[in-house]
Amino acid sequence: MTSLSTDVLLVIDMQNDFCPRSAEGVGGALAVKDGDAIVPAINALGRRFEHVILTQDWHPAGHISFASSHAGKRPFEMTEMPYGPQTLWPDHCVQGSSGAELHPGLDLPHAELILRKGFRREIDSYSAFLENDHATQTGLAGYLRERGLKRIYVCGLAYDFCVRFSAIDGMKLGFECVVLEDASRAVDLPGSIEATNAAFAEAGIRRVSEEDLHTIFIGLEG
Repeated sequence: MTSLSTDVLLVIDMQNDFCPRSAEGVGGALAVKDGDAIVPAINALGRRFEHVILTQDWHPAGHISFASSHAGKRPFEMTEMPYGPQTLWPDHCVQGSSGAELHPGLDLPHAELILRKGFRREIDSYSAFLENDHATQTGLAGYLRERGLKRIYVCGLAYDFCVRFSAIDGMKLGFECVVLEDASRAVDLPGSIEATNAAFAEAGIRRVSEEDLHTIFIGLEG
C-alpha cells in the first residue's frame, strides 16, 4: 500500500555534518549517533510516497548559532538571542561545504523540493516552516497549500530538534503531522527526548514506526 496523493514525506536535514564522519573524512561536525543508519529506511519510505520534500540546513560562515561566533562560549551551551533562548552548536552545514551536502546514500530522485533553511546569519531555523523567532516563514506552508498537500509524515535529523519543531509548527499551521520514529534519530541532550515526546503528545502528533504505515495507509484508502 502507498500513501494518498495529498500526503507528503518530509525528510529533515539528512546531511553529512549530521551523520558520523565517513571513511573519507567527510561530515561529522554535529554528528547524531547512528544518523546514517536511517538512510535505508528513508529510501524505502520514499518509494511509498508520490510526494517527497527534503530540507537542508544552509548556514553562512559565522552564523549566530555557532559557538565560535560567541567569545568564551562552547558548543551545546545555552545563550539568549533577541528571538529567545538558543543552543549554541559546533560550526556545521556551512553553505557550499561538503558537510552541508545531502548524505550520498540518500536515494530520493523524485523529491519535488529541497528547502534550505538557516541561511539568515542572525537567526537560527530548526523548523521547516518557521525560523526560531516563530514568526519568519520559510514558505513551505504556502507551497504545500498550493500543491494541495495536507498530511505530512516527518522523519530525519534530529528527532528532538528540527523534526520536533517542524512537526509542531506544521500542526499549528493546519496540517496533520505524523512523526516516523524509526526513520529519525535524536541529538539527545539532557531531557531533550522526553521534552520532545511530551510536546508531541500535547500537540496531538502521532509517533509511528515504518511498520505501522501499512496499516495506516490501508485505513486511509479504505
